[in-house]
Amino acid sequence: MKRTHQLAAMVLCATLAGVSVIAAEKYGAGVSIEKATPITQLLSRPAEFAGKTVRVEGVVTEVCTMMGCWMALAPDGQANASQVLIQVEHDGVIVFPVTAKGHKASAEGVVEKIEGGEAREAAAELAHAQGTSAAQAPQWRIAATGAVVY
Repeated sequence: MKRTHQLAAMVLCATLAGVSVIAAEKYGAGVSIEKATPITQLLSRPAEFAGKTVRVEGVVTEVCTMMGCWMALAPDGQANASQVLIQVEHDGVIVFPVTAKGHKASAEGVVEKIEGGEAREAAAELAHAQGTSAAQAPQWRIAATGAVVY
């Protein structure tokens, strides 16, 4: 009984302090690369990372509302900064929940130039969600193999 009261008090204190007690959610293969590549570094020189598997960390700013097939990450604390598009290869392989928006996340996958097809559609959807034109849509993406949302 005493242990139950202690646990309840800890949860209440964490809630009042604004600390989330929700566990991390793993999507797909999750992340295995230990060191994250800073999003700003990746976006400033994306061609250097082309074809390489990277891990990035940031805050989820947008999520595909139709199939959950992509999400956008901005550097932590820089919600208005440039964002990286995290997209799965095929709808339904990984489904990012809309509720991830505003949460911290790590994602892992291969850096690719967006050429067309579903990648171009996802980039255009992201631009639209941000209130910008398709001409300002991302030109690079991470073809995601996994992610963790905290």
